[in-house]
Amino acid sequence: MHSLEPTAPGEASRSDVKIGYIGGGSRGWAHTLINDLLQCADVSGRVALYDVNYEPAAANAELGNRLAAREEAASDWTFEAHRSIGDALDDADFVICSIQDPPEETFVHDIDLPKEYGIYQPVADTVGPGGTIRSLRAIPQYREIAATVRERCPDAWVLNYTNPMTVCTRALYEEFPEINAIGLCHEVFHMQELLADIAEKYVEEAEDVDANDIDVNVKGVNHFTWIDEAHWRDRDIFQYLDAELAERKPLPSNEPGDFSDAGYWINDHQIAFDLYDTFGILAAAGDRHLAEFVPWYLAIDDPEEIHRWGIRMTPSSARVSDGEGPAKMERYLDGDETFEFRESGEEAVDIMRALLGIEPIKTNVNCPNVGQTPDLTDGAVVETNVVITGSGVSPVTAGELPPAVRTLVQRAVTNQETLVEAGFAGDLDLAFRAFRNDPLVAVPPEDARELFARLVETERDYFEAYDLDADALV
Repeated sequence: MHSLEPTAPGEASRSDVKIGYIGGGSRGWAHTLINDLLQCADVSGRVALYDVNYEPAAANAELGNRLAAREEAASDWTFEAHRSIGDALDDADFVICSIQDPPEETFVHDIDLPKEYGIYQPVADTVGPGGTIRSLRAIPQYREIAATVRERCPDAWVLNYTNPMTVCTRALYEEFPEINAIGLCHEVFHMQELLADIAEKYVEEAEDVDANDIDVNVKGVNHFTWIDEAHWRDRDIFQYLDAELAERKPLPSNEPGDFSDAGYWINDHQIAFDLYDTFGILAAAGDRHLAEFVPWYLAIDDPEEIHRWGIRMTPSSARVSDGEGPAKMERYLDGDETFEFRESGEEAVDIMRALLGIEPIKTNVNCPNVGQTPDLTDGAVVETNVVITGSGVSPVTAGELPPAVRTLVQRAVTNQETLVEAGFAGDLDLAFRAFRNDPLVAVPPEDARELFARLVETERDYFEAYDLDADALV
């Protein structure tokens, strides 16, 4: 089993660090990385941007170089676009992955086809029919990434931002067991913000509590993560959850249609608190994600029924690019709009600094289970706290989950492991077992098989690595 220790920790020079960025045409994560790197005074180097669409990566390189030349930039970075993934990763010290399926061709089907069978998904990128099909599409891509890392930069640390986080990160290790890879997600950070608010509310001396100062014990899998301890300084914040729950009751506290005009990403943590009320442990992800791991919140006949829990469905139309990204990029490059440096709240640069031996960090990441969650499958990718230093990534023992919660989480782990096995074998019959075992696929057997076949057939161009004559498609 992989130890999560790099072959040669801290070898990279702090003034000559190379980052290979896969998904370098991104309008979100790439801009955040540029922003954060140029405010990091003690590390510099070059970023090699690769994207299947070269032009957006080239535009990001131009933007990055222009921003690096500004007086307020604190470090010396250069940005370059590459047409080859191999060239981008050649001798890289770090590899960042933030790739996205073409939304018009995939996300729309992932959301809309299951709706025809009465299956609603607020997100559709981790579990459920959408998350399952997305996983199958992603595995061949992540096999290629891992193989390129093995060939071009085997000692690099890979930081993955792409969903489905667990399956993508797990696929990296399955292809290249010696890889150094972790998955990063900000969902737990949002729960730390909520706990900071609770500290300010219930602890007399607590004012302006920084979410970063809330120490939590994290365990589970990405987007279905749980917290059973929370402290601010020497104060136990977890003890105040019962009082907060009492104030929030009744749950749910809204009516269908209450949020018809609200943003698609609203979240009042009502599902998280309902799960706490049931199981005595706090679910530490956004409610839109949490709802997809269990069958009961989405057992609805109309999408507006989910408004009762303070969230909205994200329609497929919201997943299709409206052109704002490229338009905003053009305004930056034309000088019509100024790119403002900001505090992003992301940790990628802090993690790279820690791995370079500059400053240790304790945070939550997704990495293989080497005993930190002893009641979940060994080797499966789990989300827990780790300590990151120049010597590598050391998982922090998180302990076991309550038995009822463990059953829910282990079902997700089993399905994710099955999908990785199916993806590497090109076996859609095996993949269908995970699809059928998903809690949201609570439909008659013939409907489940038909839906699976329709999703694969509709997105057939992305399933070249699979046996398309599988019985599951008949």
